[in-house]
Amino acid sequence: YALRPTIAVARDDVVQLSEHAGLHPSLASLAPLWQEGRLAVLQGVGYPEPNLSHFRSIEIWDTASRSEEYLQDGWLTRAFKGAPVPRTFASDGVVVGTNDLGPLAGGDTRALAIADTGQFLRRARLAQPAAAAGNRALAHILKVEADIVQAAAHLDAKVALATEFPRNGFGNAVKTAARIIANPWGVAVVRLTLSGFDTHANQPPTHARLLAELADGLTALRAALVELGKWNDTLVLTYAEFGRRPKENRNSGTDHGTANVQFALGGRVTGGLYGAPPDLARLSADGNPAHALDFRAVYATVLERWWGIDSYDALGGRFAPVPYLTAG
Repeated sequence: YALRPTIAVARDDVVQLSEHAGLHPSLASLAPLWQEGRLAVLQGVGYPEPNLSHFRSIEIWDTASRSEEYLQDGWLTRAFKGAPVPRTFASDGVVVGTNDLGPLAGGDTRALAIADTGQFLRRARLAQPAAAAGNRALAHILKVEADIVQAAAHLDAKVALATEFPRNGFGNAVKTAARIIANPWGVAVVRLTLSGFDTHANQPPTHARLLAELADGLTALRAALVELGKWNDTLVLTYAEFGRRPKENRNSGTDHGTANVQFALGGRVTGGLYGAPPDLARLSADGNPAHALDFRAVYATVLERWWGIDSYDALGGRFAPVPYLTAG
């Protein structure tokens, strides 16, 4: 409250998780998951020598590189190179809402970037087969295109879900993700995006709206996964390039931060608080806290405890998994 005298959330409005931790009121729809023990709150997630550039920091998260290291392939791409996704799967991964493949970039992953499966199918037919006669390059393009169309057709299960999804951009992305997950062929990873958290000015209303979209979208995803019988077979993780600085600025906002809070949820998640909250008494010269939990440890948990994959090559080292998953 000393650091944020005008934008802090009132204590009585906080959704209490423990004696010392709580959720923003816009995240209230996640409270039942916490009470069920299926929401893990990962505190102080970051990395050494943090970079406060949006572009560079998200690149670090997507490639699982060190701060000074530049890698081309995403961490999932490297993981799947060592432990390939079964060819019977419709796709290694699908990105909904952006063309940026993120952790699925590079290598030979069978990854697709789509905004909507129906729209993707319509746009995929870019040329007529007759035009490829005698043109090997065009014939190759058309073959690749045909493979993509086939994969996209497999991804769209066209199921009629009873689950109601929020009527906003993120809600639509969640609905598309649910339809992709419903397909019987299988998909290893689905990545969704929700942007707009760069709240340098007038943070309270923007932050409240975005957090509500996030929480309501995740709640709908959970309902859809339960309906599909896939809640226990799906792990949901959030990630972002960095958090916000503890001290508010002069524009009722906050500037780029370091350690951040992330969520893990699913039928096999062991709920609770992990990591450590920011030590507000020991901030850096620019006013940011040190990280308590390396993001690569979060990834190591996914690789080793969820998929049973050795994480060393994908993450460039050994990182102790975080115990937010039950056995199974």
